[in-house]
Amino acid sequence: MRILGIAGSLRQGSYNKALLRAAIEVAPSGVHIDVFDLAGIPGFNEDEEREPPQKVVEFKQRIREADGILIATPEYNYSIPGVLKNAIDWASRPYGDSAWNGKRVAIMGASVGMLGTARAQYHLRQSFVFLNMHAMNQPEVMVPFAASKVDDNGRITDQQTLDIVTRFMAAFVTWCRTGVEAA
Repeated sequence: MRILGIAGSLRQGSYNKALLRAAIEVAPSGVHIDVFDLAGIPGFNEDEEREPPQKVVEFKQRIREADGILIATPEYNYSIPGVLKNAIDWASRPYGDSAWNGKRVAIMGASVGMLGTARAQYHLRQSFVFLNMHAMNQPEVMVPFAASKVDDNGRITDQQTLDIVTRFMAAFVTWCRTGVEAA
């Protein structure tokens, strides 16, 4: 099984990139998580949607090849980061050629605040409705106070967080394979 991982942050020391690394480490046997870096995707320009930049062409191809999409997003100003929204828009265009159509998706997020990306995740779910993406509802991963749970090497050090990510990944793999959410 191939899962495409996407971090909604460009920051080198991103807590959400740390979450993706943890997901890779705890993924069930036979599951490969391929991470796509959003750095270098230009701002969406409808004038270029029929002949998109090469980075966008590659992004759409990787989405199409994946059995599932795993998004790790921070929360900026009560919503998703612009870089993530921009990438979502590029991959959905031109109209009728959305790479997202029918994809199973799971969201996780880490933030320095108390809510652990709850609002950003909700906003992503709203976009998924139009994009015809099938979001896993449970379990949820919303990591609050992430600065205290990630070391200087970008590794999750909090065992409770690692346990949650482990259960989350097992449930996501089941969701991708069967379309049935774990109880």
